[in-house]
Amino acid sequence: MPKMKTRKTASSRFRLTASGKLKHSRSGRRHLLAKKSSKRKRQLRNSTTVHTSQENMYKRMLGLSTK
Repeated sequence: MPKMKTRKTASSRFRLTASGKLKHSRSGRRHLLAKKSSKRKRQLRNSTTVHTSQENMYKRMLGLSTK
């Protein structure tokens, strides 16, 4: 059976942390920033982790799942 291919869109958007969680950057920081408050733009700079209910799906896309 051939190797599973990595979905390149997922590999560019998600990074695996040392504890095994998936980290990604937040959306909403590209354009239309004038109407957003400084606090909101500052908080959007920080990356966040993927929710546990979606973690297995994204790990499968990255080829990290054992299923």
